[in-house]
Amino acid sequence: MPKLNVLVAGSTGYIGTQLVRLLVKHSDIKIKYLCGNSSAGKTISSYEKSLSSARLPKIIKYNKSFLKNVDLIFTALPNGGSQDISNDLLDHNVLIDLAADFRLNKASDYLKWYKQKHRSVKNIKKSIYSLPEINGDRLKKFNIIGCPGCYPTSILLPLIPLVKKNLIKTDNVIIDSKSGYSGAGRGVHNKYKDKNLYESLSAYGVGYHRHNSEIQQEIDSYTKKKFFFTFTPHLTPMFRGILSTIYVDLNKGVTIKKLEKTLNDEYSKSRFVKILKINSLLSTNDVINTNNCSISICKTKYKNRVIILSAIDNLIKGGAGQAIQNMNIKYGFNETKGLK
Repeated sequence: MPKLNVLVAGSTGYIGTQLVRLLVKHSDIKIKYLCGNSSAGKTISSYEKSLSSARLPKIIKYNKSFLKNVDLIFTALPNGGSQDISNDLLDHNVLIDLAADFRLNKASDYLKWYKQKHRSVKNIKKSIYSLPEINGDRLKKFNIIGCPGCYPTSILLPLIPLVKKNLIKTDNVIIDSKSGYSGAGRGVHNKYKDKNLYESLSAYGVGYHRHNSEIQQEIDSYTKKKFFFTFTPHLTPMFRGILSTIYVDLNKGVTIKKLEKTLNDEYSKSRFVKILKINSLLSTNDVINTNNCSISICKTKYKNRVIILSAIDNLIKGGAGQAIQNMNIKYGFNETKGLK
């Protein structure tokens, strides 16, 4: 099979450079174009020194004429950017978006949470929100693929199987997530210049973080009960990684062993989701620089309450790695290719 010709739009952000680092090691990929606006004319190694030895094209401004020369477009652009590119797609193109443009099923929800009108409403119905371990089997039918956000990836992987089996109460789930500052993008140093970024822990988006929308949407699709949850994200003085701590109450007659078995059964064939023994403690260090999600269920002093720990690398499993995992499934490659 000939190599896929690929265009990467938004190649110089933290997610974009991580994506390029993974793609150059994928034997079925040829990077045809690297696109950016303010970075046009520069080399990718100006933003990621580890790519200095890779033979890659210089960064240029996107032009829709490029689409006739590529099979696959990755977009790691600010929200809204991939909508415009999606309107240019030709019949043979596949678009994989790492931002939020094709995560929500309703344009009205996008307007509510992202404060901008969706500019490609017609393509929402042509797209799929793809958390590969959950609905990757449907992926091949779609040419526009929306990758989940980093926080939702760490939250939905442990929760969806438990909600599907009606094992946990859905009226008061508490989610506390902590992320490395790379999750806020390269502008994080300006955005949080007064917050002593490297020595402090900051809560943000309290009660109304944008990722509430996709967590709600996806959980609601697996349960007839109303899902009530409180999600609070935090920015930590580390570069990468997410640790989500999820507090749930068990339904009557459900044991922690039942939760463990359900997760093990759900992910028995998964190459990337690791279910640890009950009461195992997790660290982001366990998953850094991998496409893995490690999950542990812990007892509490209350018989009917447990704490679920979930750890991922926000730039890989929560971003570039998951996008490549979706690509591998879409094109029939080994799911782990380029991700080992």
